[in-house]
Amino acid sequence: MVFLSKRTYLSLAAVAVIAAVGTYLFVPGAKTVTQQTLRATKAAAAHYELLDAVDAVNIRQVIIADSTTSRTIMWQSAVSEPDAVVDYRVNGDETVRTLPAAEESFTDNGQTTFIHRALIKGLTAGTEYEYRIGTNGKRSPWFPLKTASGTAFKALIYPDSQSSDYAVWTETARAAWQRNGDASFFINMGDLVDNGQDTYQWNAWFEAVENMIAAIPVVPLVGNHETYDKNWQVCMPETYLHLFTLPDNGSKAYANQFYSFDYGNVHFIVLNTQFSELADFEPSLEADEIAWFKEDVARSEKKWKVVLMHKDPLQYAFNPEARSTPREEGFSEEGKTFMPLFDAAGIDVVLSAHLHTYRNRGHIKNFRRDDAGPLYILTGVAGNVRYPSLWKQHALDEYLAPQPETDNYLTLEATDDSLRFQAFLPDGTLLDTAEVRK
Repeated sequence: MVFLSKRTYLSLAAVAVIAAVGTYLFVPGAKTVTQQTLRATKAAAAHYELLDAVDAVNIRQVIIADSTTSRTIMWQSAVSEPDAVVDYRVNGDETVRTLPAAEESFTDNGQTTFIHRALIKGLTAGTEYEYRIGTNGKRSPWFPLKTASGTAFKALIYPDSQSSDYAVWTETARAAWQRNGDASFFINMGDLVDNGQDTYQWNAWFEAVENMIAAIPVVPLVGNHETYDKNWQVCMPETYLHLFTLPDNGSKAYANQFYSFDYGNVHFIVLNTQFSELADFEPSLEADEIAWFKEDVARSEKKWKVVLMHKDPLQYAFNPEARSTPREEGFSEEGKTFMPLFDAAGIDVVLSAHLHTYRNRGHIKNFRRDDAGPLYILTGVAGNVRYPSLWKQHALDEYLAPQPETDNYLTLEATDDSLRFQAFLPDGTLLDTAEVRK
């Protein structure tokens, strides 16, 4: 692995994600830092040298099972920094608490890289905090951190962001964040990158969201493109699995592959739908994930239940002008497997991706239109990989984005009695609105 030079921080208000031609990985199960007690300190910002002279890239907040009282902070470095810490404080308070960060290493082609992770606990719900990272007497700028409270919140939802150069993804991600600075977290629906083992692409993905991901947590999904190596052969999605420490699903074997979390009065279930890609590596994945799904949903007492899955549960016929291979519309293998489970579990909304088109199907139950079933939305595309005129319209589609499609994003506005989804073009043009109430 060869590293490119680190960028200089341009201001105290933003952190630059440094492009590096290296794979930043974390080894699950490595030893955690032994010092876990917080030490309260009073420290003026002038005490520390700005963290522009040391290695610190991809500073990020990652979703956690309960965002009311805790938060995961992660970042990466090219050198070992065993004394790395996270400082945090209530916004406007001079009392700074310091938490040691765990450090784990990964070596590839003789080059070792390091990932740092700290879990901040004991926060107060509905409170605005600030955090910064540091090492050796140096500190980064402060970044905002707000804990969840009550039931109302907004989230940003991005479809597949895989790209050839990530310029369109950058434009879409930043435009959505600029218009929705009150979002509590953002979701990326899988296929974050075109090639899951290409570090250049991961660096480009992180750079596009650098300001947003430092300020609010990311909710990532694994897609099929995360399972491709640099020779385009199927592999375990190692880079993805190591870049994001996600809520515990009770299985070390499937750590970071599927998970759930609560936000407000909503329980989100994040599935791994890459059964065909991972069959040679994890032959029991589908059966084990189904068992986990049933147990997870049964445990949740939240009013709303939303499923996030990369592969779409519907199957589309091809337009003959775009592809001569015939295929009938219907339901995908993932749909045949999971849609009856969603019906039985009382799922309210199912969001999917993979097909790079926006479709609102309305409510489906028992494989037919039924207001008693979940709302199904195929979220669209947020990168520059597009499939113009490839898919015919499905009989269950209620809304299809204008053709030929360009990039889009969605917002979710959740209250105690409603979930409201809206799809937008990057310029803010409204495409579609769907709402579920109960």
